[in-house]
Amino acid sequence: MTVAITLAYLAAAVLFILGLKQLSSPKGARNGNFTAAAGMVIALIATIPLLRFTAAGAAIIGIGVVIGGIVGTVGARMVKMTAIPQMVALFNGVGGGAAALVAVAELLHFGNHPAFTVAFPSVFSIVIGSISFAGSMVAFAKLQELMTGTPITYPSQQLVNGLLAAAIVGFVIAVLAIASVPFSYLSLMILALVLGVAFVLPIGGADMPVVISLLNAFTGLAVAASGFTLNNFALIVAGTLVGASGSLLTKLMSDAMGRSLANVLFGAFGQLHKGGAAAAGKEGRSVRSASAEDLGTLLAYSRRVIIVPGYGLAVAQAQHAVRELAELLEKRGVEVSYAIHPVAGRMPGHMNVLLAEANVPYEQLKEMDEINDEFKNADVVLVVGANDVVNPAARSSPGSPIYGMPILNADQAKNIVFMKRSMRPGFAGIDNELLYDPKTIMFFGDAKDSLTKLVNAVKAA
Repeated sequence: MTVAITLAYLAAAVLFILGLKQLSSPKGARNGNFTAAAGMVIALIATIPLLRFTAAGAAIIGIGVVIGGIVGTVGARMVKMTAIPQMVALFNGVGGGAAALVAVAELLHFGNHPAFTVAFPSVFSIVIGSISFAGSMVAFAKLQELMTGTPITYPSQQLVNGLLAAAIVGFVIAVLAIASVPFSYLSLMILALVLGVAFVLPIGGADMPVVISLLNAFTGLAVAASGFTLNNFALIVAGTLVGASGSLLTKLMSDAMGRSLANVLFGAFGQLHKGGAAAAGKEGRSVRSASAEDLGTLLAYSRRVIIVPGYGLAVAQAQHAVRELAELLEKRGVEVSYAIHPVAGRMPGHMNVLLAEANVPYEQLKEMDEINDEFKNADVVLVVGANDVVNPAARSSPGSPIYGMPILNADQAKNIVFMKRSMRPGFAGIDNELLYDPKTIMFFGDAKDSLTKLVNAVKAA
């Protein structure tokens, strides 16, 4: 039985790794989910023979599995693409909280003086898992607009957080060196929960995806530590994979924003903004607009069109409309491609998944480094709901909060058609200089409705 379980865990680990590899590409992402899920099913089944529980315990576990399965299935099926970050934050937080509770249960089981090999990973899991749980709940509340998305700060905030961290270190030493009594590790959990809340409060809504990725890495590390506590190989592998991939993703997202991780976490940047004039920007500068018929003619008689999708496209659920427009242009001999910025939307890969859902060919999805040199050859760039990722201020304005962020070179195209609901700024809270470029034509309205108008205009051209 032990050999069979070990082999099952090994098979699960291989499937986890293969699934993660497939998830690195939009083309293999769907299969990657199924591959990793199959590995988890194998790991769960292999764990059952190792459990020792009473009939009442088995009933409780069964009820938990049923409730969790229903909540997970219904939640995943019903969630909108624009709400994926909230769901990720919620599910990630639950994972961190579960790891912390498992560690508490193990310490209760081993008594006041557990071996260091049990106490250390348990304490680590309690601290990191609790921070991940509390922080993820705050991130969920901000993204779901249950609380303000602007940074919440107060005087001496970093000092308070530092004192919380020092208190946690003190309780960790007490648990490891003196005694593992319930008061000490329960106090440790409470302090870690408070630190998790305090850690995320000063971070703005626009930076939540980076924070969620970091907290996801925390959850992975907490789960891996629980694996050491329980002597469970599958947990160690799964948690380490999540921790490593989450850490790498956090670094990649910070680089894509042109900011350090420290700036994201402690810079109080990324406020959510509402409002804005419909047709005039900062200092009353005017913009140029055109009708759907004029823009349809411009697109229909172009040779090369690059589409830049953004969060506005996701909000309007306009992925099918943009695909219809692209197919219509291709029938007229127009070369069409999509420029994908790493942080377009609310999560990495958001635009890739959204467009894949509309059956846009994977070959047309071009990453920023791949397509940036091609903008100068484009007759038209169609910006659909994107903003900061095409703002030239990132290159030309040293005082701008997005200065240094790698952007798509949309301003180098011969013509820019900018589709927005209004003139309000993006998450960075600054005017987009591209809107006032003489080559830019504004097309105001809901992305889905506007794209439908352009489809009809191209047909009539």
